[in-house]
Amino acid sequence: MPAAWQSVGLNLFAAVCGALTLGLLARFLFYAVEIAGSLISTETGLMLSSNFNPITSTFGSAPGALLHWMSIILLLTLNLHHWMIIGLQRSYEIIPAGGAHLSDALLGDILSRASGMFVIALQMTAPILATSFLVTLIFTLLGRAVPQMNVFSESFPVRSIAGLAVFGLTCNLLAQHIVNHLNRIPEDFIRVAQLLRT
Repeated sequence: MPAAWQSVGLNLFAAVCGALTLGLLARFLFYAVEIAGSLISTETGLMLSSNFNPITSTFGSAPGALLHWMSIILLLTLNLHHWMIIGLQRSYEIIPAGGAHLSDALLGDILSRASGMFVIALQMTAPILATSFLVTLIFTLLGRAVPQMNVFSESFPVRSIAGLAVFGLTCNLLAQHIVNHLNRIPEDFIRVAQLLRT
């Protein structure tokens, strides 16, 4: 009898781990969006003005909240939540109840997706980071040419205005980038389900 209970416990543990893995997989993009929002707010000087995000129950920056809401709106308006449900349903076709097994290949895949989250955030914020770098470079050269000028206080409003302008102009590209990654989630569900089956 104890061996049967142990088998049931291991199957239940593997099923819970599989469900948590699929949930984490769907959440990775939103983590990337939060990281991108933090990078944008740091580069534009908006980190001091934090507001409460009721979805994550944490305080965050205005660009992070804007990107988070944009991601949710895109998810719902493009009916991608239906495709996520279909991907979840297909994962049950691949793995029957109690058929999930944890493996090294699954761990490697999840870790590569977790590291890819930072790459996604960096790709989303690349124009703002480039603008901030150019503003810093220009004011560094001005500081060398005019040593009496306080470069830090003079560059702060220019960095904020330039960063917000680039952020506003690239919102369409950010939305397309988010949609591209949202479209991959159902296929990722199936891929992770195949790794859970092995």
